[in-house]
Amino acid sequence: MTGPSGTGRRGRPALSVVGDTRRREPGNSLEPRRRGDVEPARQPVRTAAGTDEAAVLRARLRECTADLRRVRAEYDAYRGRVGRDRLAVREIAVANVLTGLLPVLDAIDQARGQGEVTGGFRRVTEVLESELAALGLRSFGTAGDLFDPAVHEAVSCAFTAGVRQPTCAVVLRPGYRVGEQLLRPAQVEVAEPVRM
Repeated sequence: MTGPSGTGRRGRPALSVVGDTRRREPGNSLEPRRRGDVEPARQPVRTAAGTDEAAVLRARLRECTADLRRVRAEYDAYRGRVGRDRLAVREIAVANVLTGLLPVLDAIDQARGQGEVTGGFRRVTEVLESELAALGLRSFGTAGDLFDPAVHEAVSCAFTAGVRQPTCAVVLRPGYRVGEQLLRPAQVEVAEPVRM
């Protein structure tokens, strides 16, 4: 029962039914197609300009095909760009982690120089260095290398008669790189040829 305030039983709002009084166009049924139903073929319609509907449809098909090719090319370029960005982010992340481990490698080199890398500690250093090498970490800088200011940091320079070009005489701290990316230059003492 509906009360005077428009509410039904127990204080709930009364329900009302809304009917759809719109008419449907003949031939446009909202029912799903049944298996085997086929749309009748439409006859080409001549337009005022004298072209038929098939020519208009062919032109529209060419236009849609060109749009599809353009979208596909854009998508291929996007996929390539995303792949390159993903590799760059990975390389940066690996370089950041490896840069944080360089002081550990320096401490191992100092301990090795003092003869303290023995027993189980030697095995740990070997595993650490092999795992870092697997990530692409390479050390460089040996005595006798030609001095290259792009990858060597000169700490001191002395004139020496036995060299023809600036040469790394002593390596104070090795340099490291990952692939082509320089993580740290090698610190070296440079021997220069005597000028006359």
